[in-house]
Amino acid sequence: MKLCSIVSGSSGNCIYASANNTQILVDVGISGKRTEEGLNQIGTSLREIDAILVTHEHVDHIAGLGVISRKYGIPIFASAGTIRAITQTTSLGKIDQDLLCEIAPGQPFCIKEIEVDPIKISHDATEPLAYKMRNQNKKIAVVTDLGVYNDYIVEKLQGLDAILLEANHDVNMLQVGPYPYYLKRRILGDKGHLSNELAGRLLCKLLHDGMKHILLGHLSKENNMAELAYETVRMEVTMADNPYQGDDFPIRVANRSTVSEMIEV
Repeated sequence: MKLCSIVSGSSGNCIYASANNTQILVDVGISGKRTEEGLNQIGTSLREIDAILVTHEHVDHIAGLGVISRKYGIPIFASAGTIRAITQTTSLGKIDQDLLCEIAPGQPFCIKEIEVDPIKISHDATEPLAYKMRNQNKKIAVVTDLGVYNDYIVEKLQGLDAILLEANHDVNMLQVGPYPYYLKRRILGDKGHLSNELAGRLLCKLLHDGMKHILLGHLSKENNMAELAYETVRMEVTMADNPYQGDDFPIRVANRSTVSEMIEV
């Protein structure tokens, strides 16, 4: 399987995943033009995409959905609540109802050669999801936009070969930064975003000898830095009660505006 961040950050998210002849996007929170340019950089195009998985209805995850769906007729998979929210988002324009495919957490489904397992997460959206994807014995996951994690999420994410995991903010940067109090409280809350520290702690519960790639994503432009996210997560792994050190696994940070290195497992 392959995994690549086209862009990942607080201002836009679009993640590419593939296996053999199956190609999927998780979210299209950037314009159709930028999405196409990113896909061209990795040797493919929107015409080759088999499906779009939508995590939730916030604009940084669906901004390009209307234009792309109308131009290319790509099926859109999302929870019932997210679909309702998408159809009520006037900025997207009209989306063909036949393209909207309702899915539910805990009910895996297949897109050609990839089995997709939707995972319920905690975020201030209507019915948000993370996604685990499997092809034969290879498993990857895209897990962003969650304020907290629980035993259910930890159990669902066992045995992964690769993960794109949210490391949204540094708590200290957020607390002293320019955001208004209500927004700081939202981000730090149970339906907000994972901090660097929490991302590291969640990762510690997922690590195993077969984990090959870790990509940190959805970094805040105002409240985080790539180096800080990397070092904090690496330190959490090193300091935790587990047999691993932070340098035992390749940890990378997805860029907010450029295509990441292609991950292959």
